[in-house]
Amino acid sequence: MHPSSPSPAAPGGARIPPALYALTIGAFGIGTTEFVIMGLLMQVAADLKVTIAAAGLLISGYALGVFVGAPLLTAATGKLPRKAALVALMVIFTLGNLACALAPNYEVLMAARVLTSLAHGTFFGIGAVVATGLVAPDRKASAISIMFTGLTVATLLGVPAGAWLGLHLGWRATFWAVAVIGVIATAVIATLVPKDHGDRQGIAIREEVKVLGRPQVLLGLAATVLGYAGVFAVFTYIQPILTEISGFSESAVSPILLVFGVGMIAGNLIGGRLADRRLLPTLIGSLALLAVVLGVMTFAVRDPIAAVVFTGLLGAAAFATVAPLQLRVLQQAQGAGENLASSFNIAAFNLGNAIGAWLGGVVIARGPGLGAVPWTAAVVTLAGLAIVLWSVRREVRPAPRLAIVAAD
Repeated sequence: MHPSSPSPAAPGGARIPPALYALTIGAFGIGTTEFVIMGLLMQVAADLKVTIAAAGLLISGYALGVFVGAPLLTAATGKLPRKAALVALMVIFTLGNLACALAPNYEVLMAARVLTSLAHGTFFGIGAVVATGLVAPDRKASAISIMFTGLTVATLLGVPAGAWLGLHLGWRATFWAVAVIGVIATAVIATLVPKDHGDRQGIAIREEVKVLGRPQVLLGLAATVLGYAGVFAVFTYIQPILTEISGFSESAVSPILLVFGVGMIAGNLIGGRLADRRLLPTLIGSLALLAVVLGVMTFAVRDPIAAVVFTGLLGAAAFATVAPLQLRVLQQAQGAGENLASSFNIAAFNLGNAIGAWLGGVVIARGPGLGAVPWTAAVVTLAGLAIVLWSVRREVRPAPRLAIVAAD
């Protein structure tokens, strides 16, 4: 499938191509396996006889695998047609989850989690390129947001369902179920995603890597890291924020997180549609909104009703930035290296997650404390917004005028 090929969508880009649904199913499976371990930590720790802290490292190991694996696996599959690469990635994903389900000990489970994570960043990176090639030019951001809907639905439904399944049938049953999703996603991608026109065969890896040296691509990646560092500085510690500051019981946290999930889905789709109309204003506006929401949360979390409202707004504002950030990097990498740049941006999201979680922990343990996490996160997101504004200024700055000296 070539970006310039006719879109399967109806005139005007109104109909959603079936291939986009296939990508969404894959995104749902990957999103579920990334976060479902959060609801299985106690069962895993008890069964494998490790501490809760050690079980928690299964989350960190996965994130590190995404960050390192996204660019490396994208480079390794650089000469494969995109459809073939996506199918291969879903096979890796499925095998990784099967290995998790069968893991006899903690070390094997960690290795299986890392193996599974290798498919994550590359799938979303290449999938975003494929998604934009399936639709009309004025619907590229919407296509990205539709694919990422699988990730948001996984957070809203897949993770709680996986946790419930693990509670009643054991944690291994959850990974068996996710492996089944992987088989289904592999089949629908192989069936519905159209074949490439051989456009990837002529792109050498050195040409793809060169794109990463473009200043605008680097600025886009930096904006993604800082924007999402702000999100996860708060979201990582949302449970203690809601219980210790807002006054909710621990049992109330899960329903409140459903509000966050609904906000994610709404923000993701709205951000995609707005970015199709005007990319840069949407990117700037969504990051500014995210910074405002984070800043106001400093005060809102002290009131229970406001805390629920702003938890939903955080989900909406956070995911309204996803499609604009991804499309911005894709546009700046246009011509060659879209796959690698797109995968690097997925890695940048995960790096932001890790930095945000670390920063929030520092603020809690060594800084002003839990109540200061939201405004600290807002400052970080403002730094991401500043990078976008600098990037736009560099893009529109006129070339220096040459002085013309007229001879008498």
